[in-house]
Amino acid sequence: MRFLFFIFLSLLFIACSTSSVKKENVFDQRLTEFEYPFPVSFFNLDSQKQNFEMAYMDLNPKAKKVVLLLHGKNFSGFYWERIANDLVSKDYRVVIPDQIGFGKSSKPEFYQYSFANLSLNTKKLLEELGIEKVQIVGHSMGGMLATHFTYSYPKTVSKLILINPIGLEPYLKYVEYKDPQFFYEQELNKTPEKFKAYQQKNYYDGKWSEEYDFLLAPYSGQMRGEDWPRVAWNNALTYGPIFSEDITHLFSSIKQRVVLIIGTRDKTGPGRGWKKPGVKHQLGQYNKLGKEAHKKFPNSELFELEDLGHMPQFEDYDRFAKVFFPEFRQ
Repeated sequence: MRFLFFIFLSLLFIACSTSSVKKENVFDQRLTEFEYPFPVSFFNLDSQKQNFEMAYMDLNPKAKKVVLLLHGKNFSGFYWERIANDLVSKDYRVVIPDQIGFGKSSKPEFYQYSFANLSLNTKKLLEELGIEKVQIVGHSMGGMLATHFTYSYPKTVSKLILINPIGLEPYLKYVEYKDPQFFYEQELNKTPEKFKAYQQKNYYDGKWSEEYDFLLAPYSGQMRGEDWPRVAWNNALTYGPIFSEDITHLFSSIKQRVVLIIGTRDKTGPGRGWKKPGVKHQLGQYNKLGKEAHKKFPNSELFELEDLGHMPQFEDYDRFAKVFFPEFRQ
């Protein structure tokens, strides 16, 4: 009996120990099990001889004024939640797409990514929703896309707001071009721990908040899943337009009001690790880049947020909101 009792206690201890270990989330390529803050719809899109599903959220659809929110490269539409709620409270309609290759949208096996094509995809979505005019907000890579969209479809955009956009300098002037295979190998080498360490160092000046953990969850969960090679390949392909489609030459052609919201501590500089021989230019100096971009846009205003980095809307929402939401007074 004592032997059986010992076995019982051992099994109970193992069960309790196992249950106390935190189970890490695992997500597929479409983030099926990752819950977005608002209902998600899907737009069937034909592009490059393929049919895709483009995920999007459409809030307060009866409102007359529309804001289009475009996500950054390491994110998808879910992270606009707080801004979207505040815009809805001001009676705006808010449309939040996941671009093809990101979030809950399709992940092609092969796709020629370009900001021109992503802009076209987004324009088709707006047409499907019957939207003719938007105020467009882009963060990080979404700022590059927002700039291309505004240049390509000027009659559709009434205002352009850029939050720490990348692309404020012509990267290929300073760095070597890399084949997508290079980025694919980098992506496959990522781990959730490395992903967090990168963002902690580059986005938040070495600091961390529990709020940021949620921002890591989708990609970290995909890294643990069997679909990661497909997701990683799409991540690799989307580096192409970042390096090859310079947006700085478009600034002078954009006549709409442009609002630049820049966390000046940001040092995001794609390609910093493979600059051309002899190049001494320091990439990602946002304390200078915001001012330089401001001079190039014919009708722009610059708001610099000192001591904030690439994610000012998360580092200090109150400071960010004071410059962002006055643009949306009814």
